Amino acid sequence: MSGARRPSNPSRAWLDRQTATVRIWYRGAVGCGLAAGVATLIQMGALAWVVDRVVSDRATLAQVAGGLALIVAAIVVRALAQWGQESCGQECGLRVRRQVRARLLARLHELGPVRLASRHSAGLASQLVDQVEALEGYYSRFLPQMVLAAAIPLIYLVVVFWLNWLAAIWLLIAAPLIPLFMALIGMGAQRLNEAQFQAVTRLSGHFLDRVRGIATLQLFGLGERSIAEVGEVAHDYRRRSLKTLRVAFLSSAVLEFFAAVSVAVVAIYIGFGLLGYIDYGPAEQLDLFSGLFILLLAPEFFQPLRTLSQHYHDRASALGAAEGLVELLDAGAETVQPAHETPDSSLETGEIRLADVELSHAGRERILGPLSLTVTPGEVVALVGPSGSGKSSLLQLIAGFVAPDRGRVMVRRDPAIAWLDQRPLIIQGTLAENLRLVALDADDAALTRALEQAGLGDWLAAAPAGLETPLGERGVGLSGGEGQRLALARIFLSPAPLVLLDEPTAALDPETERRVIAGLARLAASGRTLVMATHHPAVMAMAHTVYAIENGQLKRTSRAEVAPRVEMEP
Repeated sequence: MSGARRPSNPSRAWLDRQTATVRIWYRGAVGCGLAAGVATLIQMGALAWVVDRVVSDRATLAQVAGGLALIVAAIVVRALAQWGQESCGQECGLRVRRQVRARLLARLHELGPVRLASRHSAGLASQLVDQVEALEGYYSRFLPQMVLAAAIPLIYLVVVFWLNWLAAIWLLIAAPLIPLFMALIGMGAQRLNEAQFQAVTRLSGHFLDRVRGIATLQLFGLGERSIAEVGEVAHDYRRRSLKTLRVAFLSSAVLEFFAAVSVAVVAIYIGFGLLGYIDYGPAEQLDLFSGLFILLLAPEFFQPLRTLSQHYHDRASALGAAEGLVELLDAGAETVQPAHETPDSSLETGEIRLADVELSHAGRERILGPLSLTVTPGEVVALVGPSGSGKSSLLQLIAGFVAPDRGRVMVRRDPAIAWLDQRPLIIQGTLAENLRLVALDADDAALTRALEQAGLGDWLAAAPAGLETPLGERGVGLSGGEGQRLALARIFLSPAPLVLLDEPTAALDPETERRVIAGLARLAASGRTLVMATHHPAVMAMAHTVYAIENGQLKRTSRAEVAPRVEMEP
């Protein structure tokens, strides 16, 4: 709505919304904190009464036994309440972290690899780990303490006002100074934390880029220069971290100073009042019990505010982290829409229907459309056309990585869709772990069978460690063709009835190409639906239907018609 008011601080509003599902734990932390505050009040009152009876009335131990028992009981209750406050606060922070991380993962899945291509994987990992972890202190400590910092001093102020209104007025004057300076310092701390999180995100991406390209950098003699660059970025992050720490220590020092001065003023007033040097106001009514009770309560009056100041950096960290998280969660919110619809049972497993679909990318004219396409279950479809014609974009539409500008993309997604492009995903781990990415419960026999179907049977037999052969990130330990066949083995292992392949034979030597094509033929013979973007005549030869993409339009054609054009392409 155009007339709706935007919140003055979107990050703060977003943080507040996360408490909706953890209110019971938040209220538990506040309730336990209030119980600890009341127990402290009873403990100090009982202590002042015992000292007054012993000093003023020469009471025996038996006469003050009730007071001593009350002190012990108050200490026990206070300890249990503080434990409960800590436990409830930790559970509150833990649950918020879980739900935010789950929302981020769902958002990343929703955006898909195409929209996330502009974001560095190391930066995303930093947001998923560091920035989410930075939220815990805000919910487990700061939010409950913000309520306690208002409620507990108010209770103590009422008791002190009942004992001596002049001491209560001084406490009332001094108390607002702490939140005032805390807010002033906190504004600067928030900006520093935002800059710190941005710096660590840049550092993560910078370091990962250099590690991935270390072989190329050494080849061109740029190893020392890269080390210096990483050191400079790390030094910048260190400077920002120290600035944040300096502000935090400055905040604590200022607040401790005001709290100490305020307690000292109350102590001087009580001392001179008991000695008879002050006769103004209620000073003449001061006795040992009331004076000692006020002195004991004065530090406790400021303690919730001091604790809040200690946790104020949690608020600054959370606000700094929330800015990046909100930006990621809102990224492309106006364009992201479900690209897949699961209509009624008339749509069979493995079937694809595109109706009047149009697609355009930012900064470019329309890439595809309007076009319509129907692929029946078990059909093998080849998409041909020159580079940049939109073959990959059409596959991304079907896979759900991008949403159409107009029209409908209908795909029966159960149980899954398999995707194979020119750069298959290979993680650091064993061969078996890479295969089980698509089938967690698959046994060794199923893994071996899938490798044989993909043409890696001989390679597996020659590997000394077999299925436990270690692989590096991005396929270190495998050739390009072996990595492509490993990805193909994952497709054989998966239950996906629909397989999308983007140039599966690109950049392969003739022998590897032959083996991959043989694997694709076995895959097609298994009854799965295959949609392949390709330039290779042998891949087109196994297709039931061939579509040429020209000027964003689909044109059904024959293999013989497109073969001459394929031969001319590089």
